[in-house]
Amino acid sequence: MVGARHASPLGSLELVLDDRGRLLVLEFASGRATGDGGFPTVEVPEGVGAALDAYFGGDLRALDPLEICPSGSPFRLAVWWAVRAIPAGTTTTYGSLAASLGRPAAARAVGRANGANPLAIVVPCHRVVGTDGSLTGYAGGLERKRWLLEHERRWSAGRG
Repeated sequence: MVGARHASPLGSLELVLDDRGRLLVLEFASGRATGDGGFPTVEVPEGVGAALDAYFGGDLRALDPLEICPSGSPFRLAVWWAVRAIPAGTTTTYGSLAASLGRPAAARAVGRANGANPLAIVVPCHRVVGTDGSLTGYAGGLERKRWLLEHERRWSAGRG
């Protein structure tokens, strides 16, 4: 495993990749992902850096082809794959996501899985909102969640 940092409009991003170049972790810089991992820090692989830059530049599908390999329980993995399928520029609710997984009573469990998402932005948990459309918890902070949703709305509407 290797760690890397990448600049973004929302601050530095920390990445952890496996030996095949798949993303294991992508989070807003805190020092947790790369600082104490006991593995070398490298330059962000060109394809990953280019995809992140393209996303922030308005190509909302640029992150879709990135290979990811998050670690989690089967339920968490199912939630994260379902979250990854939410189209940019749209949102869904925890309840709707739970129902789509065949577990309509599991909205809180979906919320916990979403909160444990190790791949911010690439697994776009910012697209999951409260039942009333309110912005609820986001590990990167609600201001970043608001920024990401507005960024996606702007670019998906072609107003870039």
